[in-house]
Amino acid sequence: MSAPSPRPSIFSTISRLAHEHGAINLGQGFPDFAPDEGLVDRFVYHLRHSSNQYAPMAGVPALLQAIGSKIRRVQGVSVDPQTEVTVTSGATQGLWTAIQSIVGPGDEVLLFDPAYDSYAPAVESRGGVVTSINLVGPEFRIDWARFAERLKRPPKLVIINNPHNPTGTCLRHEDLIELESLLAPTETLLLSDEVYEHLVYDGREHLSVLRYPGLRRRALVTSSFGKTFHVTGWKVGYVVAPPELTQRFRQLHQFTVFTVNTPAQYAIADQLAEPAHYEGLPTFLAAKRDALARALSTSKFALLPSEGSYFVLADYSAVSDEEDGRFAERLIVEHGVATIPISGFYRDAPAGQRYVRLCFAKKEETLARGARRLLSC
Repeated sequence: MSAPSPRPSIFSTISRLAHEHGAINLGQGFPDFAPDEGLVDRFVYHLRHSSNQYAPMAGVPALLQAIGSKIRRVQGVSVDPQTEVTVTSGATQGLWTAIQSIVGPGDEVLLFDPAYDSYAPAVESRGGVVTSINLVGPEFRIDWARFAERLKRPPKLVIINNPHNPTGTCLRHEDLIELESLLAPTETLLLSDEVYEHLVYDGREHLSVLRYPGLRRRALVTSSFGKTFHVTGWKVGYVVAPPELTQRFRQLHQFTVFTVNTPAQYAIADQLAEPAHYEGLPTFLAAKRDALARALSTSKFALLPSEGSYFVLADYSAVSDEEDGRFAERLIVEHGVATIPISGFYRDAPAGQRYVRLCFAKKEETLARGARRLLSC
């Protein structure tokens, strides 16, 4: 029996419509402003100094060491860069390869919906079975009693996302303690998608599963330099895992991309030596979040709190009773603004939710123009 064909990505669908109608794209998660000039200068420097051939399969040593140093600085834990860190061609490749290295035919993988839409296809392409627990707005918090009930038949893998896309929520210390406790008697593995690790706001601290020994021993953790350094097109990320899981990961990694953009790796390694950039991201992006909120404060849209990521959900129930996919299409066609309907992140979306996702990692003028168009709704 062949694996099911993945449904079209909601991001591809919305981006195509936005392009066709010349809409302002507040939906897809990419910045429309330039990255740090120093990072670009370092990339050019390494382009001109013979860093243009294959890098080592796991990553250039300078970047592996820099990742280890960053994790120690930010999370207060040590990892072995040689045996526990692998540089990937973006976080999505890291996620896909991690899932493929664990899941086999018939294996169950538990997701929390709404979820990033690459998880399920990676599972199903291996013959795995996806099950999910729905997070329901406006809180979008995990129901740990329900999770405990599902663990009576432990799945092969659980996938979490912190900070969470698309809801902007962050897991708290008590959440991770509960997860650690509930998984303790099982052999279930954990995939923690932490691509927005440096994008947390209002004095919050990002808590990686690497801090929790009972989670770390069973976890693969993914992150993205594209998100951290505003260079999503560079497609450089990384995966951290215990040595035995890293070995399994690399066995597949070597036959998918084998290696990752060499000058970009060196440039990012240089940039990580100056933590001021990623340490300043909460202030930089919270200002954009708040600017969008002010611009929409007189609209009929109600913005939910965004604790992390560069997304915020907008409740449009005072604007329309349409289902979110239809409403998002109408926003593009009639008002020239692209958003992402939250149902695109569910396998079976709860009835009655009226939310679309907005990305605030945009220039101030982009946010202002988009908000003015939304005010006309």
